[in-house]
Amino acid sequence: MTGDGRRSARSRTKPSSDVNEDDDAFNKAKPISKLRRVKTKDHGTALRILNADLKIILGFGIVAALIIFFLVNHLISIAEEARRPRVVTPFPAPRIMDLPQFQGEHKESLYWGTYRPHVYFGIRARTPLSLVAGLMWLGVKDGRYFIRHICQDSDDLSTYGWTSHNGRDFGHQVLVDQDMTLATSFLKYKEDDSGYGGDWAVRINVQNQGWNEEMQKNVHLFFYLAEEDGNALSLGGDILDIHENSLLASGSRTDIGEWQLHLKSKADLEVHYSGLRTPHIHNLSDLVQENLASQLIRFNRLQLPDIYQSSSNILVFQISGRIPLETDIVFVSGAGENSRVEERISNLAGVSLTNQLNKKQREFDVKFESCFQLADKLDSNSIHVGKAAIGNMLGGIGYFYGQSKISIPKNSNVKSHDDFLLYWPAELYTAVPSRPFFPRGFLWDEGFHQLLIWRWDLHISLDIVGHWLDLINIDGWIPREQILGAEALSSKVPAEFVLQHSSNGNPPTLFLVLRDLVNGIKKNKFTASESSEIISFLQQAFVRLEAWFQWFNTTQLGKDVGSYYWHGRDNLTIRELNPKTLSSGLDDYPRASHPTEDERHLDLRCWMLLAADCMNSVAELIWKENKPGKDYASTSNLLSDFDTLNQMHFDHASGAYFDFGNHTEKVRLSWKENMIGNNYVNRELVREVLERPELKLVPHVGYVSLFPFMTRIIPSESWILEKQLDLISNRSILWTNYGLRSLAKTSSMYMKRNTEHDAPYWRGPIWMNMNYMILSSLRHYSLENGPYRDKARAIYEELRDNLIRNVVKNYHQTGFLWEQYDQKQGKGKGARVFTGWTSLVLLIMAEAYNEM
Repeated sequence: MTGDGRRSARSRTKPSSDVNEDDDAFNKAKPISKLRRVKTKDHGTALRILNADLKIILGFGIVAALIIFFLVNHLISIAEEARRPRVVTPFPAPRIMDLPQFQGEHKESLYWGTYRPHVYFGIRARTPLSLVAGLMWLGVKDGRYFIRHICQDSDDLSTYGWTSHNGRDFGHQVLVDQDMTLATSFLKYKEDDSGYGGDWAVRINVQNQGWNEEMQKNVHLFFYLAEEDGNALSLGGDILDIHENSLLASGSRTDIGEWQLHLKSKADLEVHYSGLRTPHIHNLSDLVQENLASQLIRFNRLQLPDIYQSSSNILVFQISGRIPLETDIVFVSGAGENSRVEERISNLAGVSLTNQLNKKQREFDVKFESCFQLADKLDSNSIHVGKAAIGNMLGGIGYFYGQSKISIPKNSNVKSHDDFLLYWPAELYTAVPSRPFFPRGFLWDEGFHQLLIWRWDLHISLDIVGHWLDLINIDGWIPREQILGAEALSSKVPAEFVLQHSSNGNPPTLFLVLRDLVNGIKKNKFTASESSEIISFLQQAFVRLEAWFQWFNTTQLGKDVGSYYWHGRDNLTIRELNPKTLSSGLDDYPRASHPTEDERHLDLRCWMLLAADCMNSVAELIWKENKPGKDYASTSNLLSDFDTLNQMHFDHASGAYFDFGNHTEKVRLSWKENMIGNNYVNRELVREVLERPELKLVPHVGYVSLFPFMTRIIPSESWILEKQLDLISNRSILWTNYGLRSLAKTSSMYMKRNTEHDAPYWRGPIWMNMNYMILSSLRHYSLENGPYRDKARAIYEELRDNLIRNVVKNYHQTGFLWEQYDQKQGKGKGARVFTGWTSLVLLIMAEAYNEM
């Protein structure tokens, strides 16, 4: 090969005719040298080309591999989606909470808050794994010490709740435990050097109301920090040598950067601590109690052990001192070098904190009057209750993260080791009905909550409604009770209510607030920027609202056109006097005695009218002439047709509207004895049916009967309107001096137990949400031209006065708003600290009613 190469090169050289031998030799050598140079050059070029080709090939290979990787993952994702049961599949549309209006400054301004409503005082961030803080104290009952932490009736606090709260950066709460009064104040502040979400401060003030025993002159407070993500917390270096400003703890998070927690107090304090390592924080009360009990047994000391477990993610600080006592706890984020930590701490403690809290209180009072304008309408006692109503509603807003447990749908092919499926991981920012009893989200309650909240802070209201609508699954269903995370699950949820059933709905009350917002835009109640945000919200939400509406309009349909019934009633039970209708929200309100598909539920028909009418209004607002999809106007017209309504639900004899179904009045609960073994007799209360049921109207006058009145289907000139006014004002039927009964005294089910263990719930007691809606319609008809406007006005004024007077009286006597009120004496009953829809009393005071 080499020789051939030479020859080839040689043959291309043209020698001179007069060269000598040396020259000839040179000339012979020259081509070889030239050949070598050429060969070397070709080899380098080839390598470079090969190298370049390899890079290109390698690049293409990497790109191809990435494409294949993402394609495979996409296919796997599609396969997983295909395998994932529909009931736990998210709705395939952009999330409402991804809208720009919920990002940036808005999101940061709501980052920290008192978002742990189930504890007496708790702080967390709106993030799944948060740094959380809270307060406990030692209470005395019957000569024994008990930890106060979780809101619970058994603690027997005389009163507790937020007397003011703006939902964002300020709140003041008063708690009375025996003869000790604790006041907790919360303030949030953002400086240029602060980390994300800003800094916050807590003031704890303890006063003595006449204790005599020596042991009761001291107070033991426990302030704690806990990292939900398990990251270790650092203990301050001077915990046991407390002076006016002491570093309690520090740490670092990716969201807020470095942070510090400081204690500032001029009181003579003794501080002890305990550092704990645990994956769970929902049982903190037990952990602290165990620590104290151990110390008491071993050393006869009622104090924490001053022990820090390795990598503790929980720090509890026991702050003890003589009453009266006041201390400030300051949290600063972004606490790196050159961040003016000392100055920022000073601004959030002592006199500076006092001044800022006073300023925020004045701002709250001014805004309260601006929103509700009660100064010229009501006395100071009533206004005080009104402030407690809005303060507790806003102070009760919580943030939750977790997965709902969904009952496996019947007739599905889903296979699971458990009897449930897990919903996708989701967050929920929501108000709650009651901190001690229902400290979690309830779908139909939330619509009523928002009637109050949007009037106070539109942006918070939209944020809450957006979170709820983002929980819609691919079928358009929303779980009605949201039990998200360990803290929510541990807050007194009966086992039978944990599983959510995808066949069961809940009144779509969110349409109440959406309808208000649409009407508010039409009447220029909002600024231009607010209107723009509402419209953007509705545009993003519309496809979800359509799916929600369609879910109701398909799964809850009755046999007849324009009829609906609540699914989920038990048609096999023998232990209920009347099978409950939990999905309606009215639980034990009497329906047809024998549930069948022939039922027609009046309240659901009216809720669907509200939904259809609202959807039509939203479509007109955001798309003007080019409304997409379903014609909601035709559905609204069908459901508002007065003649059809009367044919399906009106009873001429009583002048009342009723449900329809397979029914008999001849039912009762009787004791039945069963022999178990040879010597044991078991007694149980079971239902006896004494007459064959038949399809007919269900003759129970009550809240359900008034739904056509509440939704204003009845023409103002119709004689049927007068019949409704008579039913409302008749003392033998619904009227009391404290509000309207939920069920007429003439009903066969009035105040009857539904089971051995179920006391009457919606069978007589007075409920504020329904009274609010009835008042709203009374006000409407009092302003409409017609022969009954004066009668409506007189009933409206007396009912409004009765409701306000009774709620205010109960609040000042007991210290609480209540879930319901007794129809005989007006006393609060059911859950106390029920600052959910009972807070609608504030809108009744302000005469601010929902638009229909």
